[in-house]
Amino acid sequence: MAEFIKIYEENPNEKDINRVVSILKKGGLVIYPSDTVYSLGCDVTNKSAYERLAQIKGVKPEKANFSFVCEDLSHLSDYVKQIDGATFKLLKRALPGPYTFILPSNNKLTGYFKKKKEVGIRVPDNHITQALVKALGNPIVSTSIKDEDDVLEYTTDPELIFEKWGKLVDVVIDGGYGDNVASTIIDLTSGEPVLIREGKGSLEI
Repeated sequence: MAEFIKIYEENPNEKDINRVVSILKKGGLVIYPSDTVYSLGCDVTNKSAYERLAQIKGVKPEKANFSFVCEDLSHLSDYVKQIDGATFKLLKRALPGPYTFILPSNNKLTGYFKKKKEVGIRVPDNHITQALVKALGNPIVSTSIKDEDDVLEYTTDPELIFEKWGKLVDVVIDGGYGDNVASTIIDLTSGEPVLIREGKGSLEI
């Protein structure tokens, strides 16, 4: 059964953050809050954890389209091809925030990402998420957790999330009630912004 750890978004406890990071580094899966919905993630460098993540989501690892959750934009060149000034300004305006930007990936990526032509980048405006990624030292490969309920697509109560997912993952963070609106997805691979999904992020950026 997963650990259930309460962490406060205003001031994340360093000891608790380090506990979650130690689990991630050992190949564990974490459910954590963001600035949108609760998400499921693992260390980007851990292949077996990535395979577990894909299995839980019911997709083949090589066909999964998971996002990279980053602390900020400073290591963007580790994952994506060089971008122009206008694109970078757009990213700077929007992030941290409730957006997923699809960008052309570079040849530095390894594992299942090596053959991918594009990658989704997230920098959530959430102190828990930012503290996790900073302490881990790598992005978290991430996907939102969905509910089977037709009316309520995303579960917002961390205790209910723990009840449902506790046997599938290694740790669930209780960061308070989450949102039930996912991120806005914008494709920047062609240079011009193309809206893929309208979510929480405003289109006026």
